[in-house]
Amino acid sequence: MSKPEILTFGCRLNTYESEVMRGHAAGLDDVVIVNTCAVTAEAERQARQAIRRAHRDRPDARIVVTGCAAQIDPARWSALPGVTRVLGNREKLEAASWTSAAMTGGDAVSDIMAATETVPHLVTEFAGRTRAFVEVQQGCDHRCTFCIIPFGRGPSRSVPVGAVVEQVRALVASGYREIVLTGVDITSWGGDLPGQPALGQLCRRVLALVPELERLRLSSVDPVEIDDDLWRLLEHERRFMPYLHLSLQAGSDMVLKRMKRRHLVDDVVRVIDRARTCRPDIGIGADVIAGFPTETDVLFDETLDFVRSQRLPYLHVFPYSERPGTPAARMPAVAVALRKERAARLRAAGQAAAAEYHAGLLGRTLRVLLETATSGHSEEFAPVRLAGTPAEAGQILTVRATAVDENGLVAETL
Repeated sequence: MSKPEILTFGCRLNTYESEVMRGHAAGLDDVVIVNTCAVTAEAERQARQAIRRAHRDRPDARIVVTGCAAQIDPARWSALPGVTRVLGNREKLEAASWTSAAMTGGDAVSDIMAATETVPHLVTEFAGRTRAFVEVQQGCDHRCTFCIIPFGRGPSRSVPVGAVVEQVRALVASGYREIVLTGVDITSWGGDLPGQPALGQLCRRVLALVPELERLRLSSVDPVEIDDDLWRLLEHERRFMPYLHLSLQAGSDMVLKRMKRRHLVDDVVRVIDRARTCRPDIGIGADVIAGFPTETDVLFDETLDFVRSQRLPYLHVFPYSERPGTPAARMPAVAVALRKERAARLRAAGQAAAAEYHAGLLGRTLRVLLETATSGHSEEFAPVRLAGTPAEAGQILTVRATAVDENGLVAETL
């Protein structure tokens, strides 16, 4: 069978869904699938650029555009030269959308806000990757003032425990040693299921029912929704990776309120302190927006001071990007150049924190999942490069950190 070319933008959930589409579209000739992201204008620009390039390089190929940006504004993407079909976020995951007959049927984008469930999909291979993603949740019921994604993903829906366990078991049987649970708002998992279980219960069940799974990791989590079971796993379960990626967005209470986030700065401080008490070497990442509307120099300095004081080593920093139709897009804007300048200062603070964190791991024994023959990530998600003989990607090696460079740690195999 031939395989489609898939260009994926955005989050880990998109990465997972691209693999679902890869399976459904196998056998179709001359197809390029562009899985878009709508988080920022830059993500959309990159997708448009990729479509133009694909059309130029493969003029006879059928280009199918899908993902959040396509869901939100299908007509805009359908009008691009070379695009033969636009699929919504629900339709892209249906096998019926990828038959030869369906490919001639025109665009298919349904009302995502009417979605009531998430259909599980069995994926056993992730192209070019040594860790696998499992979708446990879709959509979001919150309305942060800067975010358009609920309108691309619909309401929050959870994948039942049994389907998640089946997926994890299949991936482990295929040779994956680390699984990342992913979704749009994964800490809301279970709210629509009988008994309203929390995410920690799902993690406990996965680890208990798939004892051969060596490493379980979470994607981004909401600081105020980390439940007691998750804290217990973090403290006591060594197969539950010591890494938290927090959906922080700002370190200023005023900005957080204007974003309509559900946490304040003190809430995040308590989460970070508790995490470091549970696992002193834990890696902590965070998403941060620079230059949110109304952000003054004083308010920005509050976020910068917070990032520095909390020593957050793994920052994902985004200059604020207007999303049409969101409340923040109507607020007084910060100049684009100033957004970029503030983002650069935040990234520099994150790089300094990363260097300090990596220095603290020197001499430590680490367990590293190799993603290439010479590099991978530790349990704490520290990037590690092997100083000695290359090994096979996909292995988990025991190493000792011997040096720090601009990319992370250098280590020798034990």
